[in-house]
Amino acid sequence: MTATENPTNYKWVGTRPIRHDGFDKVVGKARFGADLNLPGQLHGAFVRSPHAHARIVSIDTSAAEAMPGVKAVVTGDDFPALDPTHPNYDTAVNCMARGEAFYHGHAVAAVAATTKAEAKAAAAAVEVEYEVLPAVLSIADSMADGAPLANPNNHTKFAPPGDPSNLATITNLARGDVDQAMADADVVVEMGFDCAHVHQGYIEPHACVVDYGDGKANVWCSSQGHFRVRSMTADVLGVDNSKVKVVPAEIGGGFGGKTTIYLEPIAAKLSEKSGKPVKITMTREEVLRGSGPAPSAELRIKIGATKDGELTAIDGWMAYGVGAFSDMAGLIGAMSVASYKFPNLRMETYTALTNTPKSAAYRAPSAPHAAWAIESVVDEIATELGMDPIDLRLKNAAVEGDLTAMGMPHPRVGLVECLEALKASDHYQSVPAEGTSRGMAVGFWFNIGEESSATVNLNEDGTANVITGSPDIGGSRASMALMAAETLGIDVYSITPIVADTESVGFTDVTEGSRATFATGKAVVEACEDLIEQLKARAATIMGVDVGEVAWVDGAAVSPGHGGGEGGDPLTLAQITAQAKRTGGPLTATASLNAAGAGPSFAVHCADLKVDEETGEIEIVRYTAVQDAGTAIHPSYVEGQMQGGSVQGIGWALNEEYIYNADGAMENASFLDYRIPVASDLPLIETIIVEVPNPAHPYGVRGVGETGIVPPMATIGNAVKAATGVRMTSLPMSPPKVLKRLNER
Repeated sequence: MTATENPTNYKWVGTRPIRHDGFDKVVGKARFGADLNLPGQLHGAFVRSPHAHARIVSIDTSAAEAMPGVKAVVTGDDFPALDPTHPNYDTAVNCMARGEAFYHGHAVAAVAATTKAEAKAAAAAVEVEYEVLPAVLSIADSMADGAPLANPNNHTKFAPPGDPSNLATITNLARGDVDQAMADADVVVEMGFDCAHVHQGYIEPHACVVDYGDGKANVWCSSQGHFRVRSMTADVLGVDNSKVKVVPAEIGGGFGGKTTIYLEPIAAKLSEKSGKPVKITMTREEVLRGSGPAPSAELRIKIGATKDGELTAIDGWMAYGVGAFSDMAGLIGAMSVASYKFPNLRMETYTALTNTPKSAAYRAPSAPHAAWAIESVVDEIATELGMDPIDLRLKNAAVEGDLTAMGMPHPRVGLVECLEALKASDHYQSVPAEGTSRGMAVGFWFNIGEESSATVNLNEDGTANVITGSPDIGGSRASMALMAAETLGIDVYSITPIVADTESVGFTDVTEGSRATFATGKAVVEACEDLIEQLKARAATIMGVDVGEVAWVDGAAVSPGHGGGEGGDPLTLAQITAQAKRTGGPLTATASLNAAGAGPSFAVHCADLKVDEETGEIEIVRYTAVQDAGTAIHPSYVEGQMQGGSVQGIGWALNEEYIYNADGAMENASFLDYRIPVASDLPLIETIIVEVPNPAHPYGVRGVGETGIVPPMATIGNAVKAATGVRMTSLPMSPPKVLKRLNER
């Protein structure tokens, strides 16, 4: 379902063609990271720390090197030492420990052998002597006075030089007079919240194959950005970018978790030492123990309001636990406070290190935590004032010109339209089914632009190849083809979208921040517009007219003053390309840009649920997601992103969490014990697409991939409050937690 503002009638944009890569994926022909096998390849296996924090006293690899099939062993000593100020220092040390292991599961050595079994056996034979160090396992412990250092190489960013610290960032934001506004408020609600670490839960584990020869690493891997894989791998190896080529495989899910590297430089070094290609595929346990979950968080939010529902002030404290290496989660958390006007605001945010795996992005990183707290408090205010929760939010919703917490004015945004769409929906207008209760909440994500390149080649038969450097993690091939088809005026199936390697297309930033359809799409459109000018010039030559007399209409050149092409008909793109050789040669265009104007995106979710008061189990009965897509280039994939984000947020709300023992070892490192939602856990996720076009994109695009995960936790928490009278403040809202709170009533 789509609710639109100023809809434009496009021929291709907004339609739902079958995705160009769909057949290969359905029949199993698509090749993912673990699907490449090279002649003579070896298999790699890691040695990982059994301690949350320990000094590596010694590593003896002699026994492993003597074992059958073993061709190479590497440790941190095999890699160049980067200065701690190097931008990829943390990445290098996270890939392979250097003198100190910072979390349980931190890689300390790796081996390559002829078979997986031989590699695993040899890894077990590597002897490592550790000196166990104090481990910091919680945000509170990390921020306590006199706390041991989780990582002695960390210094607080954006602060004067000082001693090592457990704080990666400190962000203080303020406007107005918060204290006076709170004193004047008719209603003040203050509450504390917490969130556990959760994993993105991608089904495909990290995998790569690297063939190192003649001083160059040829890398095949799944990632969200192979240019970033190239630069990070080159930095860890201490070589120039030109010495690393990355060929993108298909990607079986990433959600932010595959924007960094864990394997590639290790496989490259093993390949260099052995002279053979090396393949490494993580096990599921390794993925959970040794890759990046979303941060944990502790939050305190206080909001004041007048009796007629104006939110006058917010006073917030947010701390994010990001694992053993620096991160900017706290700063990004502050950036995500942007849904309401709040004339008076004070926000303190912190990023704290712990001896757990380095956190990674997870769909709108840091925003779900903030929304969980703020939207819960806003709902409490609506209850105290006796207001409909949508009406309260409509009264305070951010519109164009209103300031975010960071002090940046919003451009044209669609929060009001999303709230109105939900309020008018069949779901919200219906009476909750007997035994169910309803909750709703708002989510925001700012989206980003960054650098993208695209090349469009026209073929002799009038078809086109659209070549980009953005891995397709959400249907972007189809989106690029649709925008190219719309711009050129040809059939979408006349276009072949290609994701090219790092030597075959211009630099393109990683697919993150919901940027691909926006930024890479702009590059595609610019390249197509360049081609149209070339086509008009070629048509002018064929027609024998001045190029200024030629227009491009519906995929053809027309010259009204000269009757169009031969026989007076328009000269189609295919007719022009068929004569390209005699009119000037191949028709091709490239566009590269640093995209500005990524439109912020809002989502509004609504859930009906039941709470079993004997077990604490929560059952989601009905769920609706409303989101502003700007313009939905391919509505089916927009709906899929909305549904996927909702489902992941439901898992985050109800079940998912990292459980650590007292020694800092994860106790649920499998999909049996770390439980993500499956189809039988969920209702159909209903979707309503709102379209408030982003004026900074030729087709009005706003990124949609991330915003959908922001509202679900608060949506469900608000529905639980309506059902039971109990306000849940700790994620996940698992049955034991819910039952405990119910028994405390």
